Amino acid sequence: MYAISIQSSFIADHALRLPGGALEDRHGHDWPVEVWVTAQQLDEIETVMDFHPLHAQLDLFLARWRFGYLNSLPPFADGTGALVISPSAERVAWAIGQAVLGMLPATVKLEKVRVGEAPGCFAEWRHA
Repeated sequence: MYAISIQSSFIADHALRLPGGALEDRHGHDWPVEVWVTAQQLDEIETVMDFHPLHAQLDLFLARWRFGYLNSLPPFADGTGALVISPSAERVAWAIGQAVLGMLPATVKLEKVRVGEAPGCFAEWRHA
C-alpha cells in the first residue's frame, strides 16, 4: 500500500457547546490540517494521485471557513444558523474528511484527517 499526505491551514473562531447547553467563550485558532490518502497500486504516472488537485480542492473547501465563526457555518449550523454540531477539533476533522471523500479518484482511499487546535494538541478522524 502507498500513502501521501497534504497539509493546509485555516484561521477560524469557534465555541464548544458545554454540558448543559451553554457555549464556551468564542475564541480563534490557526487550524493546521493534514490529509492522508492511500492506494493499493500506483496510477499510470506511478503516484497515489497528483498532490496538486487534491490540495487545491481542500483549500477551496477550507476557504468557506477561513476567518469565519464555525458555530454559524455548515455543517456545524443548520440553514437558520442554529448550532447542530459542536465544532470540536474532532468534528472539524470529521467534516473535512467528509468533504475529502468526494474529492478522491475511485482507486484512492481516505486514511485520516488530522487537525491541530493548539500547539501540541491534535484530533484525528479516520475513515473506516
